Amino acid sequence: QVQLVESGGGLVQPGGSLRLSCAASGRIGSIYDMGWYRQPPGKQRESVANITTGGSVSYANSVKGRFTISRDNAANTVALQMNRLKPDDTAVYYCNAEIQPFRSLVYYKYWGQGTQVTVSS
Repeated sequence: QVQLVESGGGLVQPGGSLRLSCAASGRIGSIYDMGWYRQPPGKQRESVANITTGGSVSYANSVKGRFTISRDNAANTVALQMNRLKPDDTAVYYCNAEIQPFRSLVYYKYWGQGTQVTVSS
């Protein structure tokens, strides 16, 4: 079974920083795009950042210049460094990855269980 496990959420004051991490494990053949999504209270889930296997990145306009996504292909991990956090960043953050399981001919989108990030004074 393939799974994604996140860590690093919590409570932080406005202007502070947090680092989220996500590790993929199980019978993995290949991993393609990896990314982070978030779901603010009462709102729909939205894309925050994405990174390809080759390292190309993209960000939501609301986090550009404050968040940085990175990945370690050897370790099957992706991270999100969040700086200058604002109350509007409060949400459940989800890790996402396109993973081709071992011996599978197709890939699937997998989701982590979510980690709460709360930005409040």
